[in-house]
Amino acid sequence: MTRLPLRVAIAEAERVLAQAGVESARVEAEFLAAHVVGVPRSQLVLRPLVDPSQVEALQALVARRATREPLQHVLGTAVLGPVEVAVGRGVFTPRPETELLLEWGLKELAGVANPLVVDLCTGSAALALAFAASRPDAVVHAVEVDPAALTWARRNTADSRVVLHAGDIRTPDLLPELEARVDLVVCNPPYVPLGTPVPPEVAEWDPAIAVFGGEDGLDLVPAVIETAATLLRWGGGLAIEHDDTHADAVPALLRRRSVLTDVQAHTDLAGRPRFATARRTHPPT
Repeated sequence: MTRLPLRVAIAEAERVLAQAGVESARVEAEFLAAHVVGVPRSQLVLRPLVDPSQVEALQALVARRATREPLQHVLGTAVLGPVEVAVGRGVFTPRPETELLLEWGLKELAGVANPLVVDLCTGSAALALAFAASRPDAVVHAVEVDPAALTWARRNTADSRVVLHAGDIRTPDLLPELEARVDLVVCNPPYVPLGTPVPPEVAEWDPAIAVFGGEDGLDLVPAVIETAATLLRWGGGLAIEHDDTHADAVPALLRRRSVLTDVQAHTDLAGRPRFATARRTHPPT
């Protein structure tokens, strides 16, 4: 059987993806090729020749991606920090930007033994699992309301230490057993304002309930803040991811809660507003 040059197959994949409007077409072509060949992307150079069946498999995956099906769906998994989770129809695809929130949270927990962490609006549970993997001594709880997303979260947390809850963050007595005990609350809620143009990968594949947060994108943020203020111990930290149009709005909502202090805004690597943080005030001395 005649083997074929992988670089030619990757170049053709790049052409097809670029023609379909996929950004970073070369990078994605290489990720798909690495998936088919079964090696890390960095090791593709070590596999110059592949079987015709592997080229056909790559072409089939490229055809799916060219319809703007998310790369993570085509691969079947998404990566967030140290973990890889299963994703597909019915659940929000984790974004690399959320790793910045993860990094902040881990720094916040430095020096805290056996920390208690709560991830609200967990979706696939990627963020909760990332904290659990990064801090083996942590107890991590994750909350999700959408039944479809819960199916994915249950699958991803099945063999983990994450405690998954089916619950609505707008419920006043959410997780009463954790009240005033939590070291860190994190949340990546639906925050895109209705009517905002989004890429096909989002519009056609991510569930709207996980993307859009009402007219201004802030529908759930007050509930997140209220729940966090109830759950956090004195000195505990809170981080909320938000839309890049919320640079002022989310910190302002945090400052309205008198029990929260040290409100800070954070940007992503491109300098866009990405998340806001606060801490539960210490008791008066």
